[in-house]
Amino acid sequence: MFGLFKKTSEVDKLQKQYEKLMADWHRLSTTDRGESDKKYAEAERIAEKIEKLKKG
Repeated sequence: MFGLFKKTSEVDKLQKQYEKLMADWHRLSTTDRGESDKKYAEAERIAEKIEKLKKG
């Protein structure tokens, strides 16, 4: 209950976005290789942002 109004951090938002992109990447990997590669590249950019935010 106390966490009900807690704001999500930037890292949490990016982590959720990263997980969604990786799920899309995996789903597309069997049907559309080009689109799959785009999703993976976007996920990697988000992973880099997460690492930068965690370091400082």
